[in-house]
Amino acid sequence: MTGSDGTATHPDLRSRLVRLVAQETTAGALLFTAAVLALVWANSPWRDAYQSLSSTVVGPSALHLDLSLATWAADGVLALFFFVVGLELKQEFVSGSLSNLTEAAVPVLAAVGGMAVPAVLYVVLVTAQGDSAALGGWAIPTATDIAFAVAVLAVFGRGLPVGLRTFLLTLAVVDDLLAIVVIAVFYTASINLVALAGAIAVVVVFGVAARSARVRWWVLLPLALVAWVLMHESGVHATIAGVLLGFAVAARPIGDEHHPRTHQFVEKLQPLSFGIALPVFAFFSAGVTLVDGDGVGAVLGQPVVPAIVVGLLAGKVIGVLGTTMLVTRLTPMRLPGAIAVRDLLPVGLLCGIGFTVSLLIAELSFPDSAEHLAGAKIGVLLASLLAGTLGAVALTWDSRRARAGDGDSDGGTGAHGPLVGEAGQDG
Repeated sequence: MTGSDGTATHPDLRSRLVRLVAQETTAGALLFTAAVLALVWANSPWRDAYQSLSSTVVGPSALHLDLSLATWAADGVLALFFFVVGLELKQEFVSGSLSNLTEAAVPVLAAVGGMAVPAVLYVVLVTAQGDSAALGGWAIPTATDIAFAVAVLAVFGRGLPVGLRTFLLTLAVVDDLLAIVVIAVFYTASINLVALAGAIAVVVVFGVAARSARVRWWVLLPLALVAWVLMHESGVHATIAGVLLGFAVAARPIGDEHHPRTHQFVEKLQPLSFGIALPVFAFFSAGVTLVDGDGVGAVLGQPVVPAIVVGLLAGKVIGVLGTTMLVTRLTPMRLPGAIAVRDLLPVGLLCGIGFTVSLLIAELSFPDSAEHLAGAKIGVLLASLLAGTLGAVALTWDSRRARAGDGDSDGGTGAHGPLVGEAGQDG
């Protein structure tokens, strides 16, 4: 098909669609839509069809890959998202916000505090309510959903210093890294060392192939698939393969290339991650049925629900702000000059949007307890909705306040830097 001037229109339409899907705001909208659709369907008169679809088993049993569609979404499709996360982590460590420890120190420590405090609050609240069987879900409120958090910041944080976005991204990246470590260490029951060694060997071969003069996807894709299968067989959660494969890609240009390989891979795969992987996972993970059994009251009355909500909302805010205030007051480390400590309140709230990784950890925490799993998912969805709403309100309030003379309480200059949403700034 061509336009009036005889030029092809399909490529332009396709490129615009790809760019649209790759945006954080679009990713957040797709995630939200998929979650709402699943929740509505799972509580509709046709809920049995949703459960039947989720539990449909596909895959070869000879390879131990006869998995339900819901499991494929969590173990298989989500591996693409974690591959992109691995690419971004590698880039950040080599030449991004994590390459300079002095600049990254405050958000890194804030991320640690933002994971530790929610975990402690969860354990305290669950124990106080006498549900010791739910203690295995301690890591559920520790995660932050980058796509959702940055999407809310992009929409409601216009006019705020762009350094705030960098702070949130750095914090969320470290949060993701720590969440990956938690999944690998605490949610692996047994390990097949032979399969694990094979997976690592294939990752090494993938890294060599990914550094060749030309990118050959027909070589990389089969290698990635084999690494994923071996990681799945090893007993370590299969999405870890995605992270390791991402780390294996070069974070600097190769030959006469102008951009790092990691950047090239992210540019090609992020639309698939945002547009397919995350919405598919959200669709199969967020569909909690509340109308069966004892109803909504029984699910909301579970100890895991308030523990997760308090952990993600209060825990993240206390952990992020508290750690930042302690670090900037007791050490020489400082926030960027254009960021005031009060700007971090919305950041702390946005970090309470757990969603993707929190839902994944919930499934890993309660594989044999449907009751706890339903409560955990509702807790994550409720906390993420509240955190996103309160974060949007806080960002709007903060962006409307006059910034003149508003220096950091930790001794920053308060100088105006670039603003979120200004021309030349991404996202």
